Amino acid sequence: MPDKSFKTDAELLRQKLVEWRRDFHRHPERGFQEHRSAGLIADHLHTLGYQVQTGIAATGVVGLLKGKQPGPVVMARFDMDALPITEENETDYASQNPGMMHACGHDAHMAIGLGVATLMARQQDMIAGALKLVFQPAEEGGNGAKAMIEEDVLENPRPDIFLATHVWNEKRVGTIDVTPGAIMAAAEKWHCTVRGKGGHGAAPHQAADPIVAAAQIVTALQTIVSRNVDPLETAVVSVGSIHGGDAFNVIPPQVELNGTIRSYSPQIRRMILRRMQEVFTGVAAACGVEANLEIEPLTPAVTNDVQVTEAVRAAAEAIVGPDNVTTGERTMGSEDAAYFMEKVPGCYFFLGSANASLGLSMPHHNPRFDFDEAVLTTGVAVMMHVLAHYLT
Repeated sequence: MPDKSFKTDAELLRQKLVEWRRDFHRHPERGFQEHRSAGLIADHLHTLGYQVQTGIAATGVVGLLKGKQPGPVVMARFDMDALPITEENETDYASQNPGMMHACGHDAHMAIGLGVATLMARQQDMIAGALKLVFQPAEEGGNGAKAMIEEDVLENPRPDIFLATHVWNEKRVGTIDVTPGAIMAAAEKWHCTVRGKGGHGAAPHQAADPIVAAAQIVTALQTIVSRNVDPLETAVVSVGSIHGGDAFNVIPPQVELNGTIRSYSPQIRRMILRRMQEVFTGVAAACGVEANLEIEPLTPAVTNDVQVTEAVRAAAEAIVGPDNVTTGERTMGSEDAAYFMEKVPGCYFFLGSANASLGLSMPHHNPRFDFDEAVLTTGVAVMMHVLAHYLT
């Protein structure tokens, strides 16, 4: 697999990459319901000669391509699910499924995965090791990665290297960010029921007001990041919803609060969980009410392995040039690829996809999200370069 061919081969696939991407975009599917997408992917992998498994974690697809020589197993993950968003773009490839949209670029990821599958199949005789392509359901909050791991996707064979990428409208097309260490946050969601004693709004002394307590809890939570987290570290504690009461003159018996926690460091995460419990318990006691806090872990932090990241950086520089490769892109968003990366050293990198001159710069999860499709060939070429590093 000579280096000079990667960009050329990817460019020769451009029309097909765009066709795949637009077809997936027209037919978005929610997590664990990606039956059409999975079927198309499985059919293409079969045609290319891959060993194909389907139905992993409901709709997940795995394609395995073994070389003739021994070597490492490299796993590349591509997510498939869409979002419950009504698309506002007026293009000929706009979503045909009402209330559903590929507003995060997973349509691009599937197309890139099929492009990589196509080019790698042509190079099978040169492979030393094996390529394991994983098309994952339910990344958007469904923890599809965790579900696939529970169904043994990391076995038979077990990967030695993990790769994943994301088109990224935070950066212009033609640029790539490759950053070692933690790049996406660990995430938890939390729920708390503040229980007091209901009563008449005109006689608050006869009640134990959970609304007042909830208001003080919201304020006190803001001190966790501002006063307990090292200013050189990063964390988020957010309240997303408060529900309590139905009438203007009634103090309700309880208030429901929901929110999220984001962090990079396991030590910071543990401190936040401890302080949240202390805040809820302490403020509730001071207000004469009770607070029942429940915290549900969603994903760990996405943490890039230093050595694999260096290999990806070299590939990115070879494809787009050193001046177009950056370091330092981090987000408090979360990604369940972290579950794979807890078990397999890997690199998750960002492919710049915005083009403001074409009006393609809306943020992810926006109903007008779209991107410059030139990113598709870049993604395929970089992946091919990394795979050549490990498998030849």
